[in-house]
Amino acid sequence: MTLETRLETAARAAGVAGFGIAGAEPFPEVRRELERRKAEGSHAGLTFTYNDPERSTDLRTSLRWAQSVVVVAWSYVDAAGSPGQATPGSGRVARFATEDHYRPLRRALGDLAAILRDAAWNAEVLVDDNRLVDRAAAVRAGVGWWGKSSMVLVPAAGPWVLLGSVVTDAALAATAPMRRDCGTCTACIPACPTGAIVAPGVLDARRCLARWAQAPGVIPVDYREAMGDRIYGCDDCLDACPPGFRALDRADGGGGRLDLLRVLSASDEELLAEFGHFYLPGRRPDVLRRNALVALGNNPGPGAVAAAVRYLTHDNWVLRAHAAWALGAMAGAEPRAGLVAGLAREDDPRVRVEIEAALR
Repeated sequence: MTLETRLETAARAAGVAGFGIAGAEPFPEVRRELERRKAEGSHAGLTFTYNDPERSTDLRTSLRWAQSVVVVAWSYVDAAGSPGQATPGSGRVARFATEDHYRPLRRALGDLAAILRDAAWNAEVLVDDNRLVDRAAAVRAGVGWWGKSSMVLVPAAGPWVLLGSVVTDAALAATAPMRRDCGTCTACIPACPTGAIVAPGVLDARRCLARWAQAPGVIPVDYREAMGDRIYGCDDCLDACPPGFRALDRADGGGGRLDLLRVLSASDEELLAEFGHFYLPGRRPDVLRRNALVALGNNPGPGAVAAAVRYLTHDNWVLRAHAAWALGAMAGAEPRAGLVAGLAREDDPRVRVEIEAALR
């Protein structure tokens, strides 16, 4: 059995949705695109692979011995389930984040790295790592194709995958890129609630709700209603993608729903213990609380007004500002009374602007 066959056999046994091998040569066209988006600002200040496009598109800048990249796709939709019913006072989490779905992917990649090391080769596992644009490696390795949503689409799994790689100095035989694309389908483009997919395969992160859910600071007023009941991530373009329908049919219901009042009443320690796999800037749970306040304004349930009013006295002015917006979105005499009382004691001009707008 060749080393390539051993690797694929082990990967399939671990349950991967896609497997391929690519050369470790640079991705110059991807580097140019990253630099273009940085120059025009459509990366919206995102870091990760945008931090150093040269490094993230040339593995040999960080791993000089790299010869091959073993790429796998892990389907998470079966374990994630569907978001379930949008009950009042609940918030929605994108399927990729309902739990740490990277854990089984890392385990599978660890098995592949062990095979390579046992054969006396170097092996480095890269998962969610800014040293590699993993989508470009997956396309080169034939694991999937570039979708018009900018996601990599994998047969039978569609866009519902996480990607990971093992970089090695073994000169492995590469698999052929996939001769497939989206054809005439554009379902993902109008599905985006903010029009963030500005052209096939091009995402303007300045409009992306998933980006705003992870960004620190204030969510722009223009995007708060569009956030709906989302508190982390957005699946709309994925939900609309026909190659992923078969995977959705297999998904169980009930996943991805959280009680917003529970999120807003939990301590930092409790939130980090439950949602430590989320990307929270600076490991600050206030980003999650901010999102929950916006979701509460869009999808209030029993106790919503009282919870938002309590946040008008929070130490963090960003949370006070979003609590004011939530109360304005709810409307009615009780939210208005809370806003009036909040305005009387508020001395931060940024929050006063929000309260005044909510009262109007």
